[in-house]
Amino acid sequence: MRKLYIVTGANGHLGNTIVRQLKKRREEIRGLVLPTETAENQPGVTYFKGDVRNKASLEPLFADTDDREVIVFHTAGIIDISEKVSKTMYEVNVGGTRNMVELCRAHHVHRMVYVSSVHAIPEKNKLQVLEEVDHFSADQVVGGYAKTKAEATQIVLDAVRDGLDAVVVHPSGILGPFDSSRNHLVQMVSDYICGKLPACVNGGYDFVDVRDVAAGCIAAAEKGKTGECYILSNRHYEVKDVLKMVKDVEGGRRLPVLPMWMAKAAAPVMGLMAKRKNTRPLYTKYSLYTLHSNDRFSHDKATRELNYHPRDLYQTIRDTVLWMKRRRRYA
Repeated sequence: MRKLYIVTGANGHLGNTIVRQLKKRREEIRGLVLPTETAENQPGVTYFKGDVRNKASLEPLFADTDDREVIVFHTAGIIDISEKVSKTMYEVNVGGTRNMVELCRAHHVHRMVYVSSVHAIPEKNKLQVLEEVDHFSADQVVGGYAKTKAEATQIVLDAVRDGLDAVVVHPSGILGPFDSSRNHLVQMVSDYICGKLPACVNGGYDFVDVRDVAAGCIAAAEKGKTGECYILSNRHYEVKDVLKMVKDVEGGRRLPVLPMWMAKAAAPVMGLMAKRKNTRPLYTKYSLYTLHSNDRFSHDKATRELNYHPRDLYQTIRDTVLWMKRRRRYA
């Protein structure tokens, strides 16, 4: 039976990278993009317009699939570094996932791969390594985005117990080329090169290449065990070291490194300045919390079962800058 891959959020950073990798394998792909987005059909890739909040708009994705082995990658979601759960974020991340789960069951898909987040995993103290868990609760995590991803992940796992063949992946902080969806971390690299980043913060996180996460998602579809979760992380990098990599590749000025207490004090002011300039602030209360949270994620399970091996971040930074230059993403 021929395979058909459905990718929601196909214009997003991870979604479009999954499409790229599947296209190289000459697979048949259907990509979901928002009604306001543009995407041209390509050989083997057909785009459908819809909104995960509107279940009826998703039906065409599953039309005429009775003779196909359908694999769904649900990457669509809103990533927000603000502290609270907004109505739209909840409707997209939780309601949209519920809609996709129901459609996958109704159309008897072969497998669903749900892209959750490491933020959905309950945080332990900094001396403990964070591994996969089998239950998720919004009450056990901090921040609006984390809460919506935790609730959505549990929806998927509950559906597995009712017969859905699904696997969950948890990427850490995604960086890399091919971003057209305004990824916050890619914005940080661009802002630094453009001289728009006023300062660096004393903190860091687990940053991973989008291409490695995409490959991990595809491996999860092929090798993952039903109902299992897989962390797709890399390792901890300090923000100042990430920017040093950018400087080494492309140049840039030396930035002051703010201690966390100073960054937290300055965050409201930077937020107001960003609002006046109609830009997004990179340093918010929640993003600063994240940069000092426990990010000791273990991807041992993904390495063992999915053959997942993330690359060094220096290569990621180099390729991201090269991609930006080729597309003139910064001046």
